[in-house]
Amino acid sequence: MLPKSDRNALGKAGEELACRYLEDQGFAIAARNWRARSGELDVVARKGTVTVFVEVKARRGTAFGEPEEAVTGAKARRIRGLASEYLLSSEHSAEVRFDVVSVLFDPDGDLLELRHIPDAF
Repeated sequence: MLPKSDRNALGKAGEELACRYLEDQGFAIAARNWRARSGELDVVARKGTVTVFVEVKARRGTAFGEPEEAVTGAKARRIRGLASEYLLSSEHSAEVRFDVVSVLFDPDGDLLELRHIPDAF
């Protein structure tokens, strides 16, 4: 259960659940909250020969839409730019993909649903 008003706790809980889910699915987590001047990548994972950049969106309820709907075209462009910076600074595979993990909590902070959307953008 999460505090009712703490957005940072909500995001952190969503990222933690997303990473556990990804690891259960055979992904290796290469980086969490990777930062550059232009922003932050939530999760960088690897599965086989693919480097996967994962945007995690957590919401409490759907009053403002599904969590994954918050990944707009502008947000996707920013993530692609950050991914380019990451790839220049680290060893990586030739194949990359951009996924979204959507985490939905109820108003009390209990997990309702976790959805993994491969190749989201």
